[in-house]
Amino acid sequence: MEQQYDFVIIGSGFGGSVSALRLAEKGYSVLVIEKGKRYNTEDFAKTNWNLKKWMWLPAFKCFGILKLSFYRHVSIISGVGVGGGSLVYANTLPKPEKEFFTSGSWAGLTDWEKELEPFYETGWKMLGAGQNPQLGPADEALRTIARKLNKKKDFAPTKVAVFFGEPEVAVPDPYFDGEGPQRSGCTFCGACMTGCRHNAKNTLDKNYLYLAERLGVTVAAEHKVTDIIPHGKSGENGYTVIFRQSTGYFSKKRRVKTKGVIFSGGVLGTVPLLLKLKKKRLTNLSNKVGDMIMTNNEALILNTSYRKNAPDYSKGIAIGSILKVDENSHVEPVRYGKGSGFWRITMAPMISEKRFLPRLLKLIATPFTDPVNWLKVLFTRHYAERTPILLFMQHIESTLKFRKGIFRMKTKIEKGKAPTAFIPEAHSFAGLYSKLIGAKSQVIFTETLSGIPSTAHILGGACMGKNREEGVIDSENRVFGYENMYIFDGSMISANPGVNPSLTITAITERGMSKIKRKAESGRG
Repeated sequence: MEQQYDFVIIGSGFGGSVSALRLAEKGYSVLVIEKGKRYNTEDFAKTNWNLKKWMWLPAFKCFGILKLSFYRHVSIISGVGVGGGSLVYANTLPKPEKEFFTSGSWAGLTDWEKELEPFYETGWKMLGAGQNPQLGPADEALRTIARKLNKKKDFAPTKVAVFFGEPEVAVPDPYFDGEGPQRSGCTFCGACMTGCRHNAKNTLDKNYLYLAERLGVTVAAEHKVTDIIPHGKSGENGYTVIFRQSTGYFSKKRRVKTKGVIFSGGVLGTVPLLLKLKKKRLTNLSNKVGDMIMTNNEALILNTSYRKNAPDYSKGIAIGSILKVDENSHVEPVRYGKGSGFWRITMAPMISEKRFLPRLLKLIATPFTDPVNWLKVLFTRHYAERTPILLFMQHIESTLKFRKGIFRMKTKIEKGKAPTAFIPEAHSFAGLYSKLIGAKSQVIFTETLSGIPSTAHILGGACMGKNREEGVIDSENRVFGYENMYIFDGSMISANPGVNPSLTITAITERGMSKIKRKAESGRG
């Protein structure tokens, strides 16, 4: 007999982990299927040169926590593993500006700012959010620029999911009245995004998912869902979920029966699966699947200092401060830990020229404009220690479409201008920052050569709407056309937040879960 659950959750990121805990608390049996590996504190890579533990390339037996995906209009950085993006993200938990709550496809469905306010508070509490108490050299440089731009009031330390106890001193659970795992204080080593080896980062496996497993939730790591079969026209009789091992070349398919399905695999997990299922299994899905994909209008710019007396920019937490540059833009300095210089082999000089041939000529000429300092940058032995990264984000509406291709998804322009690697405000700000610290600005070579931007916060593709003609899900995250089917992950985000989205995914999921009745009251038992 096939095993049966009340809910199967596909993915263990912010949406999946929150869902797992709240459903378990309401008496439901839950299976979470996660394609990535389970990482304990001591398992993470010491530096990002250890690709087997840092990067997700299963074809090459690399089962790490970071995945790179390249498409026609955007390159995407995403997370993999038990705990999803929380393993590799920079801990940062900002709340979006007011414009986010009144724009996009969800505008007007409810008063989102008011409705979500208590759930943002719950998210901060559950994720152990606290203000960063220690600014590093990269943050101080940002604060200096804020003063020069008369934006001192718009600069602030970040609110982050980190335990700031005594460094490396283990203490009993400080968050859940002793019900959570033991924790240790942050060392400010800057290695948050290769995986915290000091047990200080409040990843989902140390809060939501940890508590969920204690309530009986089952997590099937290293497995990927390949098919979902509805029983009844709209799944009124439940579903069969088919999945297989994700870390082996050959594996048998497994099946489980469930009364409900929750998609929480992120944009790169949920949207391709929905597009595939819509062709055959879930034909009632809205035609809006894959629409309104947002890149958060981001720029990732690395600035390597050539000064001999440069401070150690790897000191601090991954993102220690944030500056509101204008009504549409925020910028944050990002860091990797000492020795994590992998990105250097992917870098090329930042060129602010949209036309290809002139850009190529400038790329060739740029190193010769200051050869000594470019050579210092090229051959520095301390790349991470000398390289603060600027993450520039904008609240501007321009969207893509994802469509199913022969081998993988294809992207198309949907609304506004195509995402660009040449955001004038970002390049201008990087110029100020690099001049201040004595650095050369670089970007991933694909940006310089092709003009295709990169993002660490891909969003949308299964957005909210009034009906199935306007969205994939309703205001309570229920999938139009199917019963007891929900979406809780970055693909549900229905407007461009312009800041790191993890807290917002958490808050919307908390709200959605609050709408689901306890098992005894639901009639699903």
